[in-house]
Amino acid sequence: MDDAYSWAKSLHIISVVAWMAGLFYLPRLFVYHTTAEIGSDKSETFKIMERRLLKAIMAPSMMATWIFGLWLVYLLDAYFDLWFLLKFSLVILMTIYHVMLSKHVTKFAQDQNKNSERYFRIINEIPTLLMVAIVFLVIFKP
Repeated sequence: MDDAYSWAKSLHIISVVAWMAGLFYLPRLFVYHTTAEIGSDKSETFKIMERRLLKAIMAPSMMATWIFGLWLVYLLDAYFDLWFLLKFSLVILMTIYHVMLSKHVTKFAQDQNKNSERYFRIINEIPTLLMVAIVFLVIFKP
């Protein structure tokens, strides 16, 4: 059990770090992309960066986060612990946020973004709030 737990926890943390990096960075790319003229080299470069970040880093790390997190829950038998249920709810919100960002990637790829730079600056704070709450739940386990 100790060996499996150490592997699951390590892989979960690595996955979360990679996923969070993408959740922080992608909206920043959107902030700068909003200032690029449609059809410009700058805009096309942002499209490539956004797509690659989402497909090559964020999506795989999100899936790994879920897989290793659920493995941890199984090993800890924490299915009905309050801290886990709260954390699980917040991770679902983070996943919804991820899906929302992926829809923005599609909008930018189709040159159909209607959101402002300010909008993306504001939504860029969402993963920070979720992360803080999740870390406190994991550490203090209310």
